[in-house]
Amino acid sequence: MGSGPDRGLRPRRMQWPAASVLGRMSAESRAEILRLGSYREYTSEEVVMREGDRTNFVVLLLNGWVKVTATTENGGFALLAIRHGGDLVGELAGLDSEPRVATVTAAGAVLAKVVRADAFVEFLRRQPDVHQVLSSTIGAKLRSATRRRVEFGGCSVAVRVARVILELERAYGGSSSGGHRSVGVSLTQPELAALVGAAEPTVHKVLRDLRQRGVLATGYRAVVIQDLDALRLAANP
Repeated sequence: MGSGPDRGLRPRRMQWPAASVLGRMSAESRAEILRLGSYREYTSEEVVMREGDRTNFVVLLLNGWVKVTATTENGGFALLAIRHGGDLVGELAGLDSEPRVATVTAAGAVLAKVVRADAFVEFLRRQPDVHQVLSSTIGAKLRSATRRRVEFGGCSVAVRVARVILELERAYGGSSSGGHRSVGVSLTQPELAALVGAAEPTVHKVLRDLRQRGVLATGYRAVVIQDLDALRLAANP
């Protein structure tokens, strides 16, 4: 299990992506929300919140990555999204007290703030600008999910794999050795297949083809883009 409240976990100084919830808050609102709740560390693969549970908290990610998954009708799982430091997870159930609609799992070490739902709602009342940030963020998540369904409709698996990798690189990527681009997210091939919405063997074949063409290099939970232009072409043939 992750550790409980601990002053030693407090981050000295952090910067969050401008598009994240924390990145979009005013300095005053950010300072106030960081005073709420308790610090919590999660270890790799530890469940932060579970689908179907009725729990009354939201989790503000300070550092690290989490995977958001949901159970499919056939008993499998779908990887819905990846969230990182600066993002908020569990806000829907925190606001409406309904069961969790997805499971959130740490992808590596994660530092977070766990805030009771009632304290979070009261914070939103005091800081209406944050309510607008939250509404905008939820809207962006819904638009992204809708866009993915529309764009993926009728596309080959090869195109979908290329688009997902480009999407991850745009959101989380960074420079790698030799001027290449790292996807920046640690994913297994089954997780990538779930994000693409395709069978793992098919995704494996697509990745092998991209490696052989010098477009990508892959390793354990790692993808490096060696030819960004070629990957863009594969995503939009």
